[in-house]
Amino acid sequence: MLGEQIGESRGKRTGRRVLSVEGGFKVEVAFESVGKLLGIDVNEIGTYWSASRPDGTLYGEGQGVVIGSEGSNATWKGQGVGKFVGGGAVSYRGAVYYSTASPKLAQLNSVAAVFEFEVDADGNTKSKLWEWK
Repeated sequence: MLGEQIGESRGKRTGRRVLSVEGGFKVEVAFESVGKLLGIDVNEIGTYWSASRPDGTLYGEGQGVVIGSEGSNATWKGQGVGKFVGGGAVSYRGAVYYSTASPKLAQLNSVAAVFEFEVDADGNTKSKLWEWK
């Protein structure tokens, strides 16, 4: 069951690199964002790869770190599926799994967080996270 929204951020794609063009394409993307996670102001750095599938959709996996304004931090790993939505924009849906020793973010250790992640044609990102109970 989808629970409460636990995070939201906005940011910018900071890099792209083609990893492969064999049997489709595989691209690596880096981004940085700012937002809130469990009510804490955070900065986030993430990297993911995304590969084309025969039907034109995308599959990807990523990892990243969030740093809270008060010193907390957490890492994440995730997976998702996506699609092109026009003009070079991409829309993804998936899940991320966090790991942290920070008491203020500790509840993330036992949560699967489902996400919406959008990248517009200019490389601006926005994401929302919900707890999956």
